[in-house]
Amino acid sequence: MGAEPYYYVVEYDPDVQAALDRLRDDVFQRAAYHGSARRPKSAKEALELAGGDGTRSILDVSRITEPDYCCAAPLTPEELERYFGTDQPTADTVEGCDELWEDLERGMARYVIAHENGRPRRIVFVGYSFD
Repeated sequence: MGAEPYYYVVEYDPDVQAALDRLRDDVFQRAAYHGSARRPKSAKEALELAGGDGTRSILDVSRITEPDYCCAAPLTPEELERYFGTDQPTADTVEGCDELWEDLERGMARYVIAHENGRPRRIVFVGYSFD
């Protein structure tokens, strides 16, 4: 089947875990994930029903940490410079960066604090589902 890419943009919150939790809740409430034909009672149940392939959405990502499976990690300052040529990319710049998409590992997510006029405005979560 292959991995499915996902891309989410949320309003900036200095507590990135809280932003991720709100995003996951929103995706679950809208049933915007694979395997939503049978309505589970919780995101945890949705993950269980999805099995090894996951939900192919941000529901597969539970926490903010260093790069790891089912987690979202920030890009390092070096990665920001390499991918975007700046430590303050915009959300559009992140979405359009082919090199970033090529380097993403299956089952992992990364996030970028996107800026507008020199200020953090959004958090961009990008990743690929498991194969």
